[in-house]
Amino acid sequence: MLCKKTIKNQITLPKKIMDGFVDFRYFDVAESKGRIILTPVRIKPAKESMLSGVREKISSLGVSENDIEKAIEWARKK
Repeated sequence: MLCKKTIKNQITLPKKIMDGFVDFRYFDVAESKGRIILTPVRIKPAKESMLSGVREKISSLGVSENDIEKAIEWARKK
């Protein structure tokens, strides 16, 4: 089967191929010997215990929610 690369470096994979991957939204992409390799990936939600540890660390550093929002705005302007 043939795929075409757009000027935005996007490709559309044939429906016949993708029908076998209906449960996947993400793929790991690698290059090997001149070939593009797509491997399906299941994304697992972060565990609440992990998130609470991150929140505690942010709090201990004195970083507020407003600081984070400003940092995101700054990064998006770059």
